[in-house]
Amino acid sequence: MTQQKNPPQIVVKDGKATAVILDIDEYEQMLERLEELDDLAALQSMRQAPLEFRKLDEFLNERSPGV
Repeated sequence: MTQQKNPPQIVVKDGKATAVILDIDEYEQMLERLEELDDLAALQSMRQAPLEFRKLDEFLNERSPGV
């Protein structure tokens, strides 16, 4: 038997919608989708930036000076 999800409930104050009550699973899925969209946007931004290559020693000195 599958559990039926509760439909979203809209909270109204002074005749205007002010909040929405969601099923927790639906809310968590929505957050995951938003994170994935943020990741995709960051990836697209990285792909548009020109590639820069440098020597490994330079990189390591920048990240961990004196090590």
